[in-house]
Amino acid sequence: MLTYIIRRCLYAIPIIIGVNLITFLLFFVVNSPDDMARKILGEKNITQEDVDKWKQDRGYNQPLLINTDESGLGTLTQTIFYQKSVSLLTFDFGRSDRNNLDIGREIRRRMKPSLAIAVPSLIIGLLVNITLSMIVAYYRATYIDFWGVVVCVFMMSISGLFYIIGGQWLFGKMLRLFPISGYDSGMNMFKFTFLPVVIGVISGIGSSVRFYRTIFLEEINKDYIRTARAKGLSEAKVLFKHGLKNAMIPILTNVVVIIPLLFMGSIVMENFFAVPGLGSFTIDAINAQDFAIVRSMVYLSSILFIIGLLLTDISYTIVDPRIRLE
Repeated sequence: MLTYIIRRCLYAIPIIIGVNLITFLLFFVVNSPDDMARKILGEKNITQEDVDKWKQDRGYNQPLLINTDESGLGTLTQTIFYQKSVSLLTFDFGRSDRNNLDIGREIRRRMKPSLAIAVPSLIIGLLVNITLSMIVAYYRATYIDFWGVVVCVFMMSISGLFYIIGGQWLFGKMLRLFPISGYDSGMNMFKFTFLPVVIGVISGIGSSVRFYRTIFLEEINKDYIRTARAKGLSEAKVLFKHGLKNAMIPILTNVVVIIPLLFMGSIVMENFFAVPGLGSFTIDAINAQDFAIVRSMVYLSSILFIIGLLLTDISYTIVDPRIRLE
């Protein structure tokens, strides 16, 4: 397994470099360093000297990818891409282009609100969705199964914005149980995170329950389930003990997609609830065309996604001893 992990980590290096390069090129196709400077400094009452000074202060006064010296040879080290990428590889995110904030410190500060919403939403959502899907699968071909699927399709058809706005109106405006915006640490954190967590769990029930129900229905028709029934085990024990264990691989695969969101935050949720997390941090940087922050967040999300894939492969060997990582 150690050899496999080392090999996967080595494979990740060109992927990370490629993601960083594509992000770099796409951003500068939309905006040149001069355009970035004018947008941040303001279109009015600025001179070319102001633009050049802004570029020099932030290292954007060099060529983008290739620097051709007097001899006609191309050098990579004296380029914007090289200098910005090397700092990212060492997790030195630098400072923002807009207001000179320490990006690393801001990420660490904003990670706590994002995790306070994302982690409970993931854990509670998994428990609720798996339990409901197993109940529906247990009562397959009955009215419970039929109406369960109907409700799931109905919930899938509703936009996530409806759950957010409806939850804010009902619990915030009408019942006045929870605030609809803001965030606080300590004991007050619960009243600010409860409503986003509940909405996050409810909005994901439709698609998740249908997905997990399909997995369980496939499992209960396999030979080992028939063998367990033939031994006299109850249907509940067959489904909840044997079926659940063997259905963990697709469940884990589905969970790995959510892992980067645990740290990166939910852009829509955090903006609607005015939570100072990484999701709102990213969308604000995109609106302000702050390339330093956008590049850092894309790089961080790619690292987290690769780590999630590696952890998923390792978890396969735990839930299924037949799998060997070689």
